[in-house]
Amino acid sequence: MSTKQRVDQQPAFVLHSRPWRETSLVVELLSRDHGRVAVVAKGARRAHSALRGVLMGFQPLLADWSGGGEVKTLIRAERDGFLPLLHGRSLLCGYYLNELVVHLSAREDPHPGLFDAYVEAVAALAADPEPAPVLRRFELALLRELGYGLELEREAGGAAIEAGRRYAYIIERGPVSGADDGVPVSGRTLLALAQEDFSDPRTLVEAKALLRMLINHHLGGRELQSRRVFKELQEL
Repeated sequence: MSTKQRVDQQPAFVLHSRPWRETSLVVELLSRDHGRVAVVAKGARRAHSALRGVLMGFQPLLADWSGGGEVKTLIRAERDGFLPLLHGRSLLCGYYLNELVVHLSAREDPHPGLFDAYVEAVAALAADPEPAPVLRRFELALLRELGYGLELEREAGGAAIEAGRRYAYIIERGPVSGADDGVPVSGRTLLALAQEDFSDPRTLVEAKALLRMLINHHLGGRELQSRRVFKELQEL
């Protein structure tokens, strides 16, 4: 049986919420010190609830909760500052970040570095007209924090990556020169990824293919709704 805990004034963001019973919500939070946490926000759907205008996505919160089961009880939540609202493509990219965290992270598995990367990504999406570098940096941070970090400076045999060579990135092995399977990627891109340098358009193209392959592998075939919506919008 889980030990009942009380957590106060925990920095958090809303990742997802869904109706529960007649007036409440079940909310997935990303918290700084407790990882992803599910809480019941009782009465949050009532017209005059103090939580009604607070439990918004992409806005920093301070949250209090208690409980010993998988789903806690939200006691209080308040705004902790303000970030510019996401719109259009940036909003859809924000939903993509949330889906990645919900589907890839375990509940109550603390990752302060992931929380910091999320804050940085949300702020950057609000300010930067080009989201691709923001998404790639977050994907790298997410994989690293969850223990799926990429080998970017040495190939599978131990030799240093060379900028002028071509490699195939193979899951569970890393970069391999001369291989036919895996995702083709240049040494220049691997070294740029190690520095999180996306100034070269070619790096962005190859990084997207590489990270997509790795994330799809860890998703285990689960489809992300944000990807589906983005694809439909592109087709329109």
